[in-house]
Amino acid sequence: MTAAGETAIEVRGLTKRFGEKTVVDNIDLDVKRGEIVGFLGPNGSGKTTTIRMICGLLHADEGEGTALGYDIRSQSGMIKLQTGYMTQKFSFYEDLTIRENLDFVARLYGLSPRRDYVDRTLERLGLTHRQNQLAGALSGGWKQRLALAACVMHEPKLLLLDEPTAGVDPKARREFWDEIHALADEGLTVLVSTHYMDEAERCHRIVYIAYGTIVTRGTVTDVVAESGLRTWVVHGDGTGRLMADLRALPGVEQVAPFGTDIHIVGSDEAALKRGVTEIARARGLRAEPGETSLEDVFIRLMTDAQANEQ
Repeated sequence: MTAAGETAIEVRGLTKRFGEKTVVDNIDLDVKRGEIVGFLGPNGSGKTTTIRMICGLLHADEGEGTALGYDIRSQSGMIKLQTGYMTQKFSFYEDLTIRENLDFVARLYGLSPRRDYVDRTLERLGLTHRQNQLAGALSGGWKQRLALAACVMHEPKLLLLDEPTAGVDPKARREFWDEIHALADEGLTVLVSTHYMDEAERCHRIVYIAYGTIVTRGTVTDVVAESGLRTWVVHGDGTGRLMADLRALPGVEQVAPFGTDIHIVGSDEAALKRGVTEIARARGLRAEPGETSLEDVFIRLMTDAQANEQ
């Protein structure tokens, strides 16, 4: 059992091929106990495959490492027993109640006394008052909460979340993430793949994967700073013509409307400032420096990765 601050996951050279295609290519990763690490990247970039190799659901073609103190190659069974895995697709019985679904999961894990485990989990996830409701009648947010309850009922040390909040409303997503942070504070290690930038910003660290390799990693603040991107905002009329003129400026890499404002992003700070302020002045608009977002960095990394692959 790992203690606070200890390494929960340590892998080196992790590689996976399907036929002649290398899906994960020589990945190194370290995760501390109680950390929430977000995996970002385009579809098909290797995020889910990496997660599945770490927890023993897939066998790595090359590489080595440990998860929860167990060897990922020879002791994958022990890792799986101490892992909760929540998939994007709801995978529980819709014609059973919440309690019946959790009771079924408790039987699978051999939990005893089973009723106590189910009762504690219902209480922990705020499901007690809905325990007799059919799973098929639940909204997306409550289905998500049931899925999380089933994943943590056996008190795992590692939680894997694969696009866990797709199609869930903002309030339910926020409550979900509050619970994830509470679990991490108790020592649970969490790996989550997501396309939502606000969710990535809730992770302690993020890892961006493209075409099977890690492109960048670190805290959100570090990743944004290391991107070298700068942002300017033009306030006013975001017409198509103005956006076309801004895109044609030297040093401009991204132009996007936000309401009546336009965000302009690039890595050449001097050229960006000169071009944007000149156009804004000529149109009688106001321009000022803005904050570069994680989404701006995500788009830059995705564009670069696609160009390199081609």
